[in-house]
Amino acid sequence: VQLQASGGGLVQPGGSLRLSCAASGLTFSDYGIGWFRQAPGQEREFVARVGRGRGVKFYADSVKGRFTVSRDNAKSTAYLQLSSLISEDTAVYFCAAGGNFWSPAQVHEYVYWGQGTLVTVSS
Repeated sequence: VQLQASGGGLVQPGGSLRLSCAASGLTFSDYGIGWFRQAPGQEREFVARVGRGRGVKFYADSVKGRFTVSRDNAKSTAYLQLSSLISEDTAVYFCAAGGNFWSPAQVHEYVYWGQGTLVTVSS
């Protein structure tokens, strides 16, 4: 199983980026996809999740209204659209497969993890 996160980079405050998470080696539609981030010296934190099936979405309060999570099962790819970026959004962003509706933010509920992509918000 592989999850390949991409799309990170350097962006100015207020800017936007779209992250992608390409999956292989698993039945993509059977898994919820979560996005997490980790800033230097900090713990990994939940950002967003899109469920399997109806694709129910959850967001951390810190990104609600600014980030949008989505998925394309035909392409085995999930996306995280980042908008109105602020310096506090600077982190390595990871995608993960698994989780569940009742505890979407629990790191240990996710089975497979990608390698991360760095987002730097700076002027």
